[in-house]
This record gives sequence, C-alpha cells and structure tokens, in this order.
Amino acid sequence: MICNGVFEGGGVKGIGLVGAVCAMEDAGYKFENVAGTSAGSIVASLLSVGYTGREIKDEMIKLDFSRLKGQTLLTHLGLPGKAIKLLLKNGVYDADYIRVWLEALLHKKNITRFGEIRAYHTHGHDSKYRFQAIASDLSGSRMLVLPRDLHVFGLAPDKFSIATAVRMSISIPVFYEPYILTDSDGKSHVIVDGGLLSNYPIWVLDNRKTNPIIPTFGFKFSSSTSEEPRQNDYNSVLSISDFTKAMIRTLLDAHDKHYISVSRGDFQRTITISTIINKNDKEHDISSVDFNISTEDMEALFDNGYRSAEKFLRTWDFDKWKRQYRNETFRTAS
Repeated sequence: MICNGVFEGGGVKGIGLVGAVCAMEDAGYKFENVAGTSAGSIVASLLSVGYTGREIKDEMIKLDFSRLKGQTLLTHLGLPGKAIKLLLKNGVYDADYIRVWLEALLHKKNITRFGEIRAYHTHGHDSKYRFQAIASDLSGSRMLVLPRDLHVFGLAPDKFSIATAVRMSISIPVFYEPYILTDSDGKSHVIVDGGLLSNYPIWVLDNRKTNPIIPTFGFKFSSSTSEEPRQNDYNSVLSISDFTKAMIRTLLDAHDKHYISVSRGDFQRTITISTIINKNDKEHDISSVDFNISTEDMEALFDNGYRSAEKFLRTWDFDKWKRQYRNETFRTAS
C-alpha cells in the first residue's frame, strides 16, 4: 500500500517517528512522498532515498547524540564562551555534525541531490520532488518549502544538496548557528528551524483540489500519555520559566494548531506519539534537546511510536475518510 507521510519536528524525539514508520511498514505501507520539519525532515529525507524504518533506527541508535551539540573553543569556556559565541554567530552550537552524518547516509544510497529524487507520482501535491523540508528565512520574513523555494535565491533545485536542506530545517534558533544562504544578488539570508513557522506541515502534501488516490498520514508528538490527538490543550503560566516555555511552544505550535483546527480531516489522519516514557517507575517527558538521552530511553520512545501507529491503523479506513472529508466536497463543487 502506497502512502505519503509528513513528520513533525522534535529534536532527539525523532526516534519516536521512526517507531511509527516501522509499524506502518510492518502493516504493508510504503512511503511515496514525504515532508518534514527539523528532526522530521531527517526521517523524511532518509525515507525518500530508500531507507527503511528499521535501517533508520539502526543508524539513529548508533548516533552519538552528545556530538549534536557541536563544540568549539568558545563553547568549552562555559557560559561566558557560549554567550560570546551567541553574539558572534547568532547560535551557541555548530550543527555541521548532523549534516556530515546525514550526508554519509545519503552517499550509502548513492543519492545526495534533489534531482535524484524526482516525484513522478505526486498524488495530490504539486512538488516535483519526493522530499520537502520546511525552513524559516529570517532575512526575508518568510517560510521556505525546500527545494521548491530555492528559485527565490537563484538556485537550481535539481543540483541542491538534500543534506544542506535538512541542515537549514534543523537550525533551532539560538541553540544552533543559523545557516547562511546567499541569493543571486549577493545578499545573505539567515535560515533557521522550520518549526518557527510550521513544525507540522501536513498541508504541504495535499493541495485539497483533487480527491486523493493514496492517504497522507501525519506523525506528531504530544507530551501527554494519551495517544489521541488533542485539538486544544492548556498550560499554566505562573513563572518566568513557564512564560519562556509557553512562548517557545506557541512559536512552534500555534500556526499548525490553527491550521488543523480549521482543516477537514487532518486530525483524523494524524498519528500522535507520546513523548512520555516510564523511567525508574516515574513518568519522564523527553525534551527535544535532551542530548544525553540513553539507548534505553530511545528504545522507549521508539516503542511509543510503534504502538501509536499500530493503534491508529486498527481503526483507519481510507475510503471512509474520503467519504466523510473529501468525496462529498468534490460532489458539491462539481
């Protein structure tokens, strides 16, 4: 069974996405077109070049997450050095380790450029490529869908590096140095994490103008033990720490929550993965930047993703979904 997949950003929590992918593949699904933001773009890019979920898991388990905080001489000087690095580079850590790691994995499949993953069957979206990543252009105050929007910079999408597009998408503001992209006029654009504008871009693979031939599934995280997607949630803001966390959460989630709340059927095709794991008989919520995550915690997140997808597929009915959210719309419009 062919399907499309859209993967939310989530830093080190990305292994949970891989668990859900494995459950989908075990159920007979194969991903045709994929998209993602930040960590979701890593998973999506690897699927687009032919990796299976199990292969991605094996590579992630071997990954040294402590090196994701790319250290420099300044960051080794502690807080003062990190403050100087932030002032000089607009980011504390270097993200090149992730790019180099991903580039090596792409080379194993002999696919490194977008021109090598052209989409011959788009199934309801207008991209020419099987993989798309979301990034944020701070200089241009706009969202970027890569590689589609590379023409804005005078760049040829076919020749553009897949790993570089992912590097743009994962550039968590302040935490990582932004990626600097130079346009055809010689102007430098500061590119950061796509989650700033759309952390869950399920809209990118569905133009809503055609009745879909194959399903598009979304894979999203939740800091709840419930595996059901939530349209509304509430977080108390009682301290400066709460305020900061709430502000970041709103930046990452507000656009996508609004989109899902007014869209037809997106909630019903979203597989929600809990980031809560049981650790020493206590519930523990895995953070996106928990780079000291243990192998055991990674396995627990993977299992959360696998179970979530299994549960979702027990009641999923594509024909029923189309009758409820699409077929009637197209009959009315015709």
